[in-house]
Amino acid sequence: MPARPRPLLLGAGTAIAVAATLSGCTQKAASDEGAITVTASDSACTVSDTEFAAGHVSLALENKGSKVTEVYVLFPDDRIAAERENIGPGTKATLVTELKAGDYEIACKPGMKGDGIRRKITLTGKGRAARRSPETDAAVAAYRSYVLAQAERTLPKAKAFTDAVKAGDLGQAKKLYAVSRIGWERTEPVAESFGDIDPKVDVREDGLEAGQDPETDWTGWHRLEKALWQDRKIGSREKKLAGRLMTDLNAWVKKVGTADITPTSMANGAKSLLDEVARNKVTGEEERYSHTDLVDFRANLEGARKSYDLLKPIARKNDPALTKELDRQFASLAQQLDVYRTGGGRDSYTYKSYDQVSEAKRKELSDGVNALAEPLSKLAAAVAK
Repeated sequence: MPARPRPLLLGAGTAIAVAATLSGCTQKAASDEGAITVTASDSACTVSDTEFAAGHVSLALENKGSKVTEVYVLFPDDRIAAERENIGPGTKATLVTELKAGDYEIACKPGMKGDGIRRKITLTGKGRAARRSPETDAAVAAYRSYVLAQAERTLPKAKAFTDAVKAGDLGQAKKLYAVSRIGWERTEPVAESFGDIDPKVDVREDGLEAGQDPETDWTGWHRLEKALWQDRKIGSREKKLAGRLMTDLNAWVKKVGTADITPTSMANGAKSLLDEVARNKVTGEEERYSHTDLVDFRANLEGARKSYDLLKPIARKNDPALTKELDRQFASLAQQLDVYRTGGGRDSYTYKSYDQVSEAKRKELSDGVNALAEPLSKLAAAVAK
């Protein structure tokens, strides 16, 4: 499971905006009679029922603790079946997902750290099967093709970046770093579902688990980012890490085709990408050395938009007002981001360095993310109707 401690190192204006994201943009917990209640605190994770029907599952989540938490549904091998992040203290949320019969664990992660407090659950095959239609099957198939294409297109870009690192070319490596990450950022929820890939390629230093040594256990893009921008040198270790990054990315590409994708996982993944923007991009945490956060921001937004566009025909039938609002908010946030483009046309990924974006402007971006995140949190429920 990816570790996500990442404390927020913010000025007052941005801190307020992010607090709104963490507490104010979660969907109100379901009141359906059939919803399973998950209550998280700083020291406990209680589940109202440990055996229930497979199919479309609605989890009513409540955080009674003092820390921001996240809730995962995990396969026995720790792969992520479903997740809901950024549940603020004293707030509620709903996680609507589709699960097959079998054994799982529900994990509450107070402070969004560690392996979480876990409870075993069993889903039986006695319940109503999740409804599928030609439209939902087509959406899943198209998204699977999209994810695989993004992974495959990442490899040559990552190879160009790592080749520059291996050659000791600091300037070229810096130039290629951000673009090598675009495909990953567009489809990160799928990569995270495998559990072991994300911590190898995309973890930050403060995201390492307790007991891990940054000198020996920290690998991936951000370890190289620190070497390029903060240390300003490429040594033998960095060259070895470049090779390791390619090995791990190749493993990711081989796994992508086996991902368990459902209409609700697509919808929840889109929300997860907005959570990524709120938690790490708009705060400047993700790319703290290179300040290329706006490139990641755009990639996350594009990935969320792709999922939504594929699900929109289904959601529009069930909740036309929601899709109208989502269309408006996606367009509005894209326009906000366009302000920071520094040239090269709409297909260019050249953006202003994020350390040059003021606190006031960061808050504007955060407000735009919040405005989209709230209706996007309702997409899974609309698709599952």
